[in-house]
Amino acid sequence: MFANVTLSLMGGFVTTVQLFCLTLVFALPLGLLISFGSMSRITPLRALIKIIVWIVRGTPLMLQIIIIFYGPALLWDISLPRFTAALVAFVINYACYFSEIFRGGIQGIPSGQYEAGQVLGMTKSQIFFKVTLLQVIKRVIPPMGNEFINLVKDTALARTIAVYEVLWMGEKFIKSAGIIWPLFYTAVFYLLFNGILTLLFGWIEKKMDYFK
Repeated sequence: MFANVTLSLMGGFVTTVQLFCLTLVFALPLGLLISFGSMSRITPLRALIKIIVWIVRGTPLMLQIIIIFYGPALLWDISLPRFTAALVAFVINYACYFSEIFRGGIQGIPSGQYEAGQVLGMTKSQIFFKVTLLQVIKRVIPPMGNEFINLVKDTALARTIAVYEVLWMGEKFIKSAGIIWPLFYTAVFYLLFNGILTLLFGWIEKKMDYFK
């Protein structure tokens, strides 16, 4: 019985990991673009992006998942696959959170460093990639680590639209076999995943200390 439960949960955990990884692949670059837009000198663009970020960060991710899954079907008769709908919701949500982290990291760099780069005849792109980027990465690693761990736990919200992630697989045993311990067993998977991420970010932070 234990082996069967473990295999079933591992199948759901694969979906959890896929959702986690794909969210990062799309949300990180999108978050960086959004952060640039929120710092734009074009006032309407900056205001629009800040409003969008405020709405996304101010409403529950579960609500966003439900809207993205059911909304297109109700409005335009377009049915998104459940996993795709969950992924879109996660990417939009976490891109907005990442954008604020990136924005804080970029704006936290002293303006004197930009001016020094300009004095040396560097272009804006050279200043960003050769002067700013490494410092931004170092500044954003701790809050990014927190968001990554939150993302691991938030993947459980995908069960709202019946995406068969690890928590959904654990819960199904309550109905099918009348046992609840597999539901608690799912915690082991989350703890191991977050434990690995915690060790990884701790290692990265130590490596970044060499760039003081």
